[in-house]
Amino acid sequence: MCINGVEIILVFPPTYLARGAMTEFQEKLRQQHEESMHRELEALLATANKEEAEISRKDFDGFKKLFHRFLQVKGPSVNWTKINRPPEDLIQPYDRIKAKGLPDDITTSLNKLVVVKLNGGLGTSMGCKGPKSLISVRNENTFLDLTVQQIEHLNKTFNTDVPLVLMNSFNTDEDTKKILQKYSHHRVNIHTFNQSRYPRINKESLLPIAKGMGLNGANTEAWYPPGHGDIYASFHNSGLLDKLLAEGREYIFVSNIDNLGATVDLFILHHLMSLPADRRCEFIMEVTDKTRADVKGGTLIQYEDHLRLLEIAQVPKAHVDEFKSVTKFKIFNTNNLWISLPAIKRLQEKNAMDMEIIVNPKTLDGGLNVIQLETAVGAAIKSFNNAMGVNVPRSRFLPVKTSSDLLLVMSNLYSLDAGSLTMSKKREFLTTPHVKLGSSFTKVQEFLKRFENIPDMLELDHLTVSGDVTFGKNVSLKGTVIIIANHGDRIDIPAGAVLENKIVSGNLRILDH
Repeated sequence: MCINGVEIILVFPPTYLARGAMTEFQEKLRQQHEESMHRELEALLATANKEEAEISRKDFDGFKKLFHRFLQVKGPSVNWTKINRPPEDLIQPYDRIKAKGLPDDITTSLNKLVVVKLNGGLGTSMGCKGPKSLISVRNENTFLDLTVQQIEHLNKTFNTDVPLVLMNSFNTDEDTKKILQKYSHHRVNIHTFNQSRYPRINKESLLPIAKGMGLNGANTEAWYPPGHGDIYASFHNSGLLDKLLAEGREYIFVSNIDNLGATVDLFILHHLMSLPADRRCEFIMEVTDKTRADVKGGTLIQYEDHLRLLEIAQVPKAHVDEFKSVTKFKIFNTNNLWISLPAIKRLQEKNAMDMEIIVNPKTLDGGLNVIQLETAVGAAIKSFNNAMGVNVPRSRFLPVKTSSDLLLVMSNLYSLDAGSLTMSKKREFLTTPHVKLGSSFTKVQEFLKRFENIPDMLELDHLTVSGDVTFGKNVSLKGTVIIIANHGDRIDIPAGAVLENKIVSGNLRILDH
């Protein structure tokens, strides 16, 4: 190129020159990936019997939509500069909702409710085989026992018929159904449906690692349940959604089965039912104040004029510390959700349920790197009309994820009544103690062997236990207690010991004689 007789050489960055070609190349690559995936999934379906193939085809339709979106997504799913705190009227304090009181005919509202528990997880992280819901947590009662007791008590008290629905996974369905027979004489109708079964895909080839539809042998690690965001599609596909709508049900209350604080709240239910039809709230997310223990929990934000759930996985690395701040993001999602059944049906039929994809990388036992594509149930909040958050007391968030949590709920800190745990009136502080048990306590069986009975913890603030430590009968723990047995040492806390603001270390053996 010449200007005034001088040759000018224009140097374009390779990205500029290649942008069109790259976009075209990427589009072709995406198409190839989708075509290859389609062929592989069809080949897998060919290995199944007719009934199994019919169910799996619905699952695979959902997976293909997720895979298509996964190939389209570029970069973080949020623009950090567009994030705002939600307006105050979109996150109501629980006390304001409670102040409305209850109508005389709350039974009418209860007749329109369904309780759904997410029951897809195994107890492996706590050293247990089978569904996590079958672990004993209090007086020989399992998570499932307590749930059934709660709903039966509700039905008897208000002469209603609130059904319990369990969303199982292929990991938990068989064992759960065997146990359900024992509740046949309880006053609660129990339904189940299975969440989808999706194929894990090779991180490099982006193709399924499964060799057939079976779950055993070489296929043991080939499948996964795709996160609780799958509830909408699998609930709809199961036919149970339509059945419950035909019965006149209007809302589901969804929660994790291991959250012992997630009981039916009559005040929130009444709030939902009392709103005028044109302003009917289709989605309530219960949130609670964040503490330093909850910094990784998802939070509610205002984004492009919608309430939206922001998870740590969506946050650009440069802003992770800001996300964890308890001053900027003061609340987090408890995963206790109240959702309109007609709205779920409408959004499913319009294919309008919008949830961010969570890409979950895993390394299998043989060293193979795979990815799981998942979604979170709360992420759909932006798809529903008049969605809101309710800032509830911390007591509605009592998850049992570890043996440290188990120690708390088994202790005298809580009273058990009709399946519900409430903080003991004898405890002066409403906050729960901070408990951190070491690796010797991780597995439930090991944990139980280390306590002759559960210590008195009414006046405990903080407990840390590390190493080979056992507790005798009727031990009392108060204030801050730290017990550390070094490698090769063992500490036996004697029966009847009272430890108040104590550090115990070294070696302490109590021998029978």
